[in-house]
Amino acid sequence: MGVIPESAFISPDVIKGEPNNNQWIHSSWFLGLHSSRIPLFIVLLLTYGATLAGNLLIIILVSTTSNLHSPMYFFLSNLSICDVAFTTSIAPIMLHVILNSGGTISVSGCIIQFYAFGVASVTGCLLLTVMSYDRYLAICKPLHYSTTMNSSLCFHIIGWCWALGFMISLIIVILMSNLYFCGPNVIDHFFCDFAPIVKLSCSDTSILEMAVFSIATPETLVEILFIIYTYVCIAISIHKISSDSGRQKAFSTCSSHLAVVCTYYGTLIAVYVSPSRGQSSSAKKILSLLYTVVTPLFNPIIYSLKNQEMRTSIRKRMDKHILEITNLLSH
Repeated sequence: MGVIPESAFISPDVIKGEPNNNQWIHSSWFLGLHSSRIPLFIVLLLTYGATLAGNLLIIILVSTTSNLHSPMYFFLSNLSICDVAFTTSIAPIMLHVILNSGGTISVSGCIIQFYAFGVASVTGCLLLTVMSYDRYLAICKPLHYSTTMNSSLCFHIIGWCWALGFMISLIIVILMSNLYFCGPNVIDHFFCDFAPIVKLSCSDTSILEMAVFSIATPETLVEILFIIYTYVCIAISIHKISSDSGRQKAFSTCSSHLAVVCTYYGTLIAVYVSPSRGQSSSAKKILSLLYTVVTPLFNPIIYSLKNQEMRTSIRKRMDKHILEITNLLSH
């Protein structure tokens, strides 16, 4: 990959021996957690497994249940795909590293991990923004919802969300691949995030950092402002509904999405936007751990607990499988 060393490595523990600055990247983020290594591995493994199971359940239910064939659940299933890709790009390598008290990854592998993480992150943000527009149409313009949010528009929107996710991340990765890494070879993080990678470069990173700032800042601001605008309109429309039951029903259709948005953007802002001054490096990494491993688990939990249609579909599917197993055992 250009001037990037062919064999650079990442490890979350100190690796014995003299490192070669042109070949190795070492990380000591988990240093001092030797006694807690196995419990931490088990907790993160269970969290990752629950994240995969919950999001795959949503994808399967939306694909196979006719009453979930609506724009909201179509967007939700794509958000679940993002969450699976998001956490899978980080968790398996991190679990391997914790279990073995060390691990390795090439520089090209590190940049690929960052790219996968970036695609899922950007696409997820765009999908949450689109879902807020979907809820805006459903509550503020219900008579025009079915004609406006038709299947053709849904597929076009999803296509653009994924395309922008791939393109925006690719621009950053292309610029990053032209950096030269000559040491030190200690990446102070548990995955290949933007700042730790750039910190290791001996090249001038000003163009890359300016490009990231120029792309990420307007994108994030537009998304947040758009979501705020749609929910202000939604709140006004709900307030105008005369009956309490009508207001409650209208709010229930968007409460799950609002909870996911607050969780997702709250941790995103805490990790990447909040000032680092007064905040320890470990605190930033713990927030990153919550953002990358725990937050993807909230999507299926929130939608499963708060959404009546989703709960009904899960219950019907479970009853069907229990009945099939009972019939099989009876024969």
